[in-house]
Amino acid sequence: MTNSVDTANAFHLKAKASVHPTIIQGGMGVAVSGWQLARAVSSLGQLGVVSGTALDAVLVRRLQDGDAGGHIRRALEQFPFRPAVEAVLQKYFRTEGRRLEQAYKNAPMHTGLGNRNSRALIALGSFVEVFLAKEGHDGLVGINLLTKIQTHTLATLYGAMLAGVEYVLMGAGIPKDIPAVLDRFANGQEASIKLEVTGWNNSSESPWLKFDPAEFELGHHKLERPKFLPIIASNLLATVMARKANGSIEGFVVEGPTAGGHNAPPRGAPIFDQLGQPVYGEKDHVNLEQLSDLGLPFWLAGGMGSPQALQSALSGGAAGIQVGTLFAYCQESGLLAEHKAIVLEQVRAEHANVLTDALASPTGFPFKVVNLPESLADDAVYQARERICDLGYLREAYQKTDGGIGFRCAAEPVETYIAKGGKLEETLGRKCLCNALTSDVGLGQIRHGSLEPALVTSGDDLVMLGDFLAQDTSGYTAKGVIDYLLAGPEFC
Repeated sequence: MTNSVDTANAFHLKAKASVHPTIIQGGMGVAVSGWQLARAVSSLGQLGVVSGTALDAVLVRRLQDGDAGGHIRRALEQFPFRPAVEAVLQKYFRTEGRRLEQAYKNAPMHTGLGNRNSRALIALGSFVEVFLAKEGHDGLVGINLLTKIQTHTLATLYGAMLAGVEYVLMGAGIPKDIPAVLDRFANGQEASIKLEVTGWNNSSESPWLKFDPAEFELGHHKLERPKFLPIIASNLLATVMARKANGSIEGFVVEGPTAGGHNAPPRGAPIFDQLGQPVYGEKDHVNLEQLSDLGLPFWLAGGMGSPQALQSALSGGAAGIQVGTLFAYCQESGLLAEHKAIVLEQVRAEHANVLTDALASPTGFPFKVVNLPESLADDAVYQARERICDLGYLREAYQKTDGGIGFRCAAEPVETYIAKGGKLEETLGRKCLCNALTSDVGLGQIRHGSLEPALVTSGDDLVMLGDFLAQDTSGYTAKGVIDYLLAGPEFC
């Protein structure tokens, strides 16, 4: 591993002179890739990315915990619509913080079909995260969103753009309507996306979700339009995005089935191994030659956390790599220190294991889960949890019998889900990712005196972290990760 102090700085200058960064730090979990990690990566000349998931919940829970260091309030001071800021501080900020045994007051579950206050809160959450990630340096910052979480998309994007985000990355769906949204927001105009409604059979079009900056007296703000990088897992999706998206895209992140978090389902009839994991084949790998023919830069993701993988990606025509797992356990990531220590101990003992759980996510997408000891949350512990849906980010919209629109989640109480027209088999094995992922970063809810169980996600290359740990002399920092990845001869 290089010990040159000049390596990161020299590459920072090279990256600033190029069109795009070589390393994209993956957007992970709920606040695992928070502003501290993104800022550290961006200040070193690479693309730091904040997770755009559940940022309204992150905001209100940090405020209830007293906003240590005053970072949240410092960012809120820069938000241009003061009534929204004052309302949020009055409702959620606790000067002395929250007692450890005290439950959080939740942000309202947002449907996107109304509630101006909820839209303002979501925009505030993404503004704060991006503002803090950009503070104190001139590097590039991105935000990662899940296409599946439609109800929060517009407000999240607008808040991030108000803070000056330079890149938007989106996966877990087909985000072909997003380029036009970015165009309209850049011009201070209202933007909309069509809400996907299960079972919609009205003669009229399905409803549209809208966000109008003028509603918050912000319509006069002309904003920089960020570059858009859809996250794709097939050549077909890449072609659809390149040719049918309603505006420009600036490249792709090509995510293989070894990446952490949500994975695209295998193509064709589902096949499972003896552990119940979906089996991926040749059809599930992107043909890079065909992708190159689209004439857009691309970054490879999933199993890319090594200097050899970076060199291979560049040799194959990629602009660089996206790396998540290697950054997830560094000092600056939002993952709880005790969770990092437990997982890294498993890595050093060569006991680390990641399961591609076909059932865990209410979205129906396969989801990577790190097998943790019972002291945190093994499957039995989690299945014993009382089912409750009070954050609601992964709910699906469905048409009710009266023709209206409702929201349901396969991880909510079974009888509630069935009463909403859901099927019993769709509830089997589901886990509440919303509550579990907030517990990963120290923002978990208290129920009946106990903390919501955690659910740590990582890519399959978690088991390879031992190679990095054996060489790292930085104390496992974001800089150490970047120096390690750039240790090849091309960057020295």
